[in-house]
Order: sequence, then C-alpha cells, then structure tokens
Amino acid sequence: MDAVSDRDFAVEYVNCCAISMMHLSRFCEEIIIWCTGEFGYLQMDDAYSTGSSIMPQKKNPDVAELIRGKTGRVYGDLMNLLTMLKGLPLAYNKDMQEDKEAVFDAGDTLKTCISVFIPMLDTVTVNTCKIKENLRGGFLNATDLADYLVQKGISFRSAHEISGKLVNYCIMNNKALEELSLEEFKAHSDLIDGDIYEFIDMETCVNRRKTIGGPSVEAVMEAIKNGRKILSDIMKCE
Repeated sequence: MDAVSDRDFAVEYVNCCAISMMHLSRFCEEIIIWCTGEFGYLQMDDAYSTGSSIMPQKKNPDVAELIRGKTGRVYGDLMNLLTMLKGLPLAYNKDMQEDKEAVFDAGDTLKTCISVFIPMLDTVTVNTCKIKENLRGGFLNATDLADYLVQKGISFRSAHEISGKLVNYCIMNNKALEELSLEEFKAHSDLIDGDIYEFIDMETCVNRRKTIGGPSVEAVMEAIKNGRKILSDIMKCE
C-alpha cells in the first residue's frame, strides 16, 4: 500500500529542479544588476537582449530576466506536488495523476533555462576597466593592510585600529589607501615601509588568497577543474 502511494521520488526530483533554478536565478540577478548603468560591469550580447519599445538607448537583459521569472514556476511545481500529497491516505488515489504535469514541467523548464543560460554567459562581455575603477573606493585592501602590520610584529587588534584610522583618513581626504604617500602612512605607523604598495595592490590581495574556495586565479581555476571532474564522473555514471 505504501509503495503504490509513494511519490517521494517525484518530490525529490522536482525539489532538485527547484534548487537548480534558484541558483540560476541568483546568477541571473547578478548579471542583471551588473548590466545596469550604475555598475556597467557586463555587456549582454544582442542575441540575448532586446531594446526598449520607447527608449532607443536601453538594452534589456531579457534572457536573464526570463530565467529569473521561471524560477517561480518551478517552485510552483514543487508546491503543487507537496500540496497534492499532504492529505492523501495510503494506497493509490486519483489525485496522483496531477504529479505528471509538475514533474515534466519542472524538468522541461530547467532544461530549457540551462540551454539558453550557457550560451548567454559565453557571450557576455566583461568591462574589466570599470571593475578596476570601482575597486578604488571600496577599501577592499584594508584587511590586507592590517595583515601587513601583523607581519611587522604587532597584534591584529592594534593593526585593525591603525588600518581603520587610515581608512577614515582616506575618506576625509577622498583618497584610496594605495594613493597615500609613504609619509601619510608613516604618520599613522612607523612600521609601514615602501613595500606596502605591492602588499595592498588589488591583484596581489586577490591572488594571495589561495585557500580552497578563495578568489585567487589559482584557487578559482582549481575549483573549475574540480567541478568539471565531478560533472564528468556524473556523466559516466549515467
């Protein structure tokens, strides 16, 4: 009786589809935001965007928006299944005929979204100059400045305080940390020498973080390599 009334396999499948769509949606949201004039980090290819019906200069990231929107549809498929099953007694009930539409729709929607997401991502143009320009005002290297001072022999607590004061000084004088003169650095700590500029260079800061999951080029390439291996192993099992 339990066997013929069980639809856990369907719920688990649609749940996996819903989780996958959630990740696609979040990725698309990043793309949509980064394509806006406020950021300008990405440029969508014309094949995956459209113009505005009234504003000739506007470029809409349609594919990313559609994928984001279809995520709610797959969530609905999951809720459809769960709601249909929640009040059923043991053994087969005709209500269960409703499972087919949710299962097939969730799978087809995910497959369609992936099939357009990949080429869309492949054709995106990255504005590296704009990204580097915006790095200037975020003080992302303030922690690295504190780490530098720790390597000079002081506690992180003291280094944190000095770095914070330098950031505040930069804000008051409309400067980035890397734009300060050595004299300005030394006014806050005599431990800072000329090697500070290489240490807090943005690319150096990123590539210094080589731990698993870190943002360095080395760590990212290793993560991509591992991800491809996992996918390859899954495909072999099929």
